[in-house]
Amino acid sequence: MIEMLNSKIHRAVVTDANLNYEGSITIASKLMEAAGLFEFQKVHIVNIDNGQRFETYVIKGDKQGEICLNGAAARLVCIGDKVIIMSYKYVNEEDADKVNPIVVKVHGENNEILS
Repeated sequence: MIEMLNSKIHRAVVTDANLNYEGSITIASKLMEAAGLFEFQKVHIVNIDNGQRFETYVIKGDKQGEICLNGAAARLVCIGDKVIIMSYKYVNEEDADKVNPIVVKVHGENNEILS
């Protein structure tokens, strides 16, 4: 088995950071659906603005366009930073060339999905 990119939300804007909340990333349900993400799924996050890379798990958000880093991860971002949120899946090596990741591009405050 080989780990391959399953989906990503590309250049999402961090709308909130909550240090005092249990660790995770809160993602608007519309964005989760577009990227094929599940609540409590592990994701890898890259902060385009400061180069930080970290992993956490997803919590479904109720607010449109919401991208909120919680707990210790809140120290790795600033509101307004752009991030890439990636999920992965395992496939057999012989199927690796058939993987076609979902790429969700957003605009503005994550309210408009471009892809």
